[in-house]
Amino acid sequence: MIIYQLISFAMKHRKIMQSYLDETGVYQAQHHLLMEIAHNPNASQNDIAKSMDVSAATVAVSLKKLEKGRYIKREADEEDNRLNKITITEKGNRVVEQSRQIFNMTDRMVLEGITEEEKLYLSSLLKKLDANLVRMEDEIKEKKIKQQDG
Repeated sequence: MIIYQLISFAMKHRKIMQSYLDETGVYQAQHHLLMEIAHNPNASQNDIAKSMDVSAATVAVSLKKLEKGRYIKREADEEDNRLNKITITEKGNRVVEQSRQIFNMTDRMVLEGITEEEKLYLSSLLKKLDANLVRMEDEIKEKKIKQQDG
């Protein structure tokens, strides 16, 4: 029952966030990528793919769309011309700032009526749940490795 409530909460939150973020003019996958670029300025396409745990090809498609929309630009790395440094444009920065305001507003609204003590306790519980999920992921990875080594 608790896991179902968490999933339901996450789905509602995502739907609401997407509705607000639609105002930025950037699609969800592109938005996530734009926020990652803002967080890691001058990162390469491969660095971004690794940090987002997606393929470089997936990142390339969204980067192309962001570049076409003039949210980002690519510059050749001075040390290695095969690499491109991804930088955010002023237009991209405006979307990032608008998004941060949306995140902050949504957080305030979602957490309305919850005390600081309750927030700390909830955070503590969620960290425990996350640690359990990480342990489960590790066990699954180990099992797959053992099966491959067979």
